[in-house]
Amino acid sequence: MLVILGVFLSVQVAGAQEIDDKTVDSRKGPIDFTEKLVAAAIERTTHHVRYDGSYRKIAYPGGDVPANVGVCTDEIVRIYRVLGIDLQKEVHEDMRRNFALYPRNWGLKRPDTNIDHRRVPNLQTFFARKGEKLSVTSDADDYEPGNLVTWMLPGNLPHIGLVTDRRSEDGLRPLLVHNIGAGPVLEDMLFVYKITGHYRYPAKSARSSRNE
Repeated sequence: MLVILGVFLSVQVAGAQEIDDKTVDSRKGPIDFTEKLVAAAIERTTHHVRYDGSYRKIAYPGGDVPANVGVCTDEIVRIYRVLGIDLQKEVHEDMRRNFALYPRNWGLKRPDTNIDHRRVPNLQTFFARKGEKLSVTSDADDYEPGNLVTWMLPGNLPHIGLVTDRRSEDGLRPLLVHNIGAGPVLEDMLFVYKITGHYRYPAKSARSSRNE
């Protein structure tokens, strides 16, 4: 059985916070694409999800594993779908046309709509190709709300999360929504592990066209 690279770890780091009204205007709702993306990410922290990266056959497009299970990549897919972006479909279409440009870590000879979008290395490739690949730095202010960050966890396990507009208790770092084993949470973990990628999707120029 194919298993998504992941980890059943629970990082005990400070910074988990409840949803407040900072991101969503109580009268108008989120006012632009980035705020909507952040709001969708924070809303995910209200869901109870059992960490399970098992290979499953799912529908296409718009397919998902059962709502009560998933891994880090499933949270990213679910967040973007709130805004009408189906990463399962987007990743598959790009892989179908450019399969040789994607990682060959799993011995596949063709794209697989059941699993491709659920693998961090594939998302990294897609975001770099179709969005913006940003610099990896040690300056927390470079990681803007709505950006995506990937890490390498112990055991060479890739991981991904989304930057929010919430800040750590000391105000020095943005909090991220991710699922590292305990379900989707909002945590101060930007620099806990080695950062392997920093992305924005869609690109900032494309986001402006999606604003209402």
